[in-house]
Amino acid sequence: MRVNAYAAPAAGQPLAPTTIERRDVGPNDVLIDIQYAGICHSDIHTVNGDWGPQPFPVVPGHEIVGTVTETGADVTRHQIGDRVGVGCLVNSCGHCTHCRNGDEQYCENGMIPTYAGLDRDGTTTQGGYSTHVVVDADYVLSIPQVLDPAAAAPLLCAGITTYAPLRRWNAGPGKKVAIVGLGGLGHMAVKIAHALGADVTVLSQTLKKQEDGLRLGADAYHATSDPTTFEQLAGRFDLIVNTVSAGIDLNAYLGLLTVDGTLVNVGAPAEPLNVNVMSLISGRRNFAGSMIGGITLTQEMLDFCAAHNIGSDIEIIPADRINQAYERVLASDVRYRFVIDTTTLN
Repeated sequence: MRVNAYAAPAAGQPLAPTTIERRDVGPNDVLIDIQYAGICHSDIHTVNGDWGPQPFPVVPGHEIVGTVTETGADVTRHQIGDRVGVGCLVNSCGHCTHCRNGDEQYCENGMIPTYAGLDRDGTTTQGGYSTHVVVDADYVLSIPQVLDPAAAAPLLCAGITTYAPLRRWNAGPGKKVAIVGLGGLGHMAVKIAHALGADVTVLSQTLKKQEDGLRLGADAYHATSDPTTFEQLAGRFDLIVNTVSAGIDLNAYLGLLTVDGTLVNVGAPAEPLNVNVMSLISGRRNFAGSMIGGITLTQEMLDFCAAHNIGSDIEIIPADRINQAYERVLASDVRYRFVIDTTTLN
């Protein structure tokens, strides 16, 4: 079926209206009428070519919420009329060690991303800046009814990207957690870490967003542009989650960890980061990375957010303002996530 979409025709080019072909609904597929699609910084990196060559034209969008309108003959997990979501992956091999362990995002044979990926049928996957999408039912999430559907869309990336490391490194009562950056990822990390029961500190360049950080659940807020911050907080944190997609002085942040503390990078800057190994050795500290989560953990995150009334802070835009939204994201002029009303594509 032909559907309306917004696509980037080439690297660094503005997105423009287009139509794309969606495959027929197979036995284990669902057809989703998309209602909302979040804008992620990864979308911008991809269409700008920051992460290497891409199979243009690309329809971005991996924060998708909509309604099931058709199901394949073998689908039992989702029914017509269900509110569902699609995150950053739409397929994986399903049989490697990582897939069997529920870590499909680390599939040994390569997970298939929601856009700009090579699907099993040889076609290029196209994302959620469109009116409809066909997805294997095993990779479709259930969106709890108590969640606002627009505010739930960014949970499919920003939510799971921050929930996964917070859960893996046991953020909770008695743990001191720092969140670097208060943007699209950072504001979700603060909300989730607070709901998990951790003592939460925001580390941001300035105090400009301090009021927001405390409102979202932070217990403290410090400006990293103040050099006394690193002296004052040295050796304090059990866990630091770095959400920024730009270079930072990792060695300075590693010095904020207690013995056996961990700094986890979830932001993905285009340039390499430098680590002095003595920053790790001197405190038996750990430097780690984390990428989204598997389907089971993503569903757990959605249910957790529903139980704690957590959604993203959003600004809803029509499709014809996508390019302006990209400019505003790069200028840090959004609090905290843009969501496209995809009905404006009709």
